[in-house]
Parts: sequence; C-alpha cells; structure tokens
Amino acid sequence: MDPIPIFWAAATLTIVMVCAVLAVRYGVEIAVGVFAALTVLANLIAVKTITFGPFIAPAAVLVYASTFLMTDILSELFGKEKARLAVWTGFIANLVMLVSILIAVRWSASPVMDPGLATSFDAIFGFAPRVIAASMAAYLVSQHHDVWAYGFWREKTGGRHLWLRNNASTMASQLIDTVIFISLAFYGILPNSVLMQLMVGQYVIKLLIAALDTPFMYMAVAAARRAE
Repeated sequence: MDPIPIFWAAATLTIVMVCAVLAVRYGVEIAVGVFAALTVLANLIAVKTITFGPFIAPAAVLVYASTFLMTDILSELFGKEKARLAVWTGFIANLVMLVSILIAVRWSASPVMDPGLATSFDAIFGFAPRVIAASMAAYLVSQHHDVWAYGFWREKTGGRHLWLRNNASTMASQLIDTVIFISLAFYGILPNSVLMQLMVGQYVIKLLIAALDTPFMYMAVAAARRAE
C-alpha cells in the first residue's frame, strides 16, 4: 500500500493534537480557527481523487476526517458549546470561501494571464451547485451529531472510556456524513451500484482514520491536562 496516505493522516492528526494543546494554553480560538481551516481545505482539495488500497475517494477524506477528532477534543476539554461554535465557524468560513471562489470564477481573467491556466482555474473551482449543497448539508448534520453523540456517550459512561466515546461518536457521524453527501450529490446521476461502492469505500477509509486517531485523542487530552 502507498505509504503517503498513512503519513498524511498521521501528520494531520498530529497537527490537530498540537493545536489542542496550544488551545488550552493560549485560548480555544486556536482550535476553532484550525478546525475552520481544515474544513475549507477539505472542500478545496476534494476535486482530486486518490486511491487508498482498493478504494477510491476524494483527497479531502483524510483532512475532513480529522475535523471529527478536533470536535471530540473540543468537547472533552472545553465542552460541547465550544465544539458547536467550531462547527458553525467552519460553516461560515466555507460560505465565505464559496462566495469568493464563485466571484473569482465568473470574473474574466486579465489579458496577461495564460488562457490555459485561466481555463484550468475555472474547471477546478467551478463547483457544481448540487455538490456544494450536498457537502454543506452533510457537514452540518454529521458534525452536530458528532458533538451530541460525544456528549451522550460521555454521560452514559460517567466520563470513563475515552476511546469509546471518541470512536462511537466519530464512526456514527462519519457514516451519516458519507450517506448524506453521496446520496444528495450523485443520486440519479450515477447507478445505485456505483453509489454503494462510493459509500463503502469512503466509509472504510474513514473508519481506518477514526481508529488511527484514538491514540492521538489520548495524547492530546493528556498533554492538554499537563498544559493546564
């Protein structure tokens, strides 16, 4: 298997962990800002597909999956209200990004710009409205569910079993995100068999990342407690 996806996932999860520690020491705004940046980055690189073993998925799957670790860390260290703040901040950041890109695409390129480069820019950033709507809907539902589910499992376990609430909330939320996005974006366009393949492939990758982020969750919480 290509080692690049594993390295990329580990590096991204490490960045999230470090930002959590910095947020405890210097303010929750750091974690909220990085969360928003990750969601914007995920939408920007989603146009490229990658292979992960036998599966094909958007390159954004690695970056976007790490945002669920960030909301879990925020819920654990700062409470669910701060986690919800991050979700809404990410949503607003993506709206700003979307409006800016739509204007840039519709704005005629200058005479000095290479025509081929201008065409490539428009092709890459010319988001389809249906895909955008599907992405935003999946984001809002799955991220809010993640915050709720994390709190639910934390209460049910009396604050014990960090691994359980981390994985249970993330795995369920990632499933919701995958089903909503692919269904809304591609139903009626792609055959149902292809839709199922996309869902299974993306969800398996997300499950692997969710399992990988568990030790990062423990390290982030332990380091943050020490930083306090």
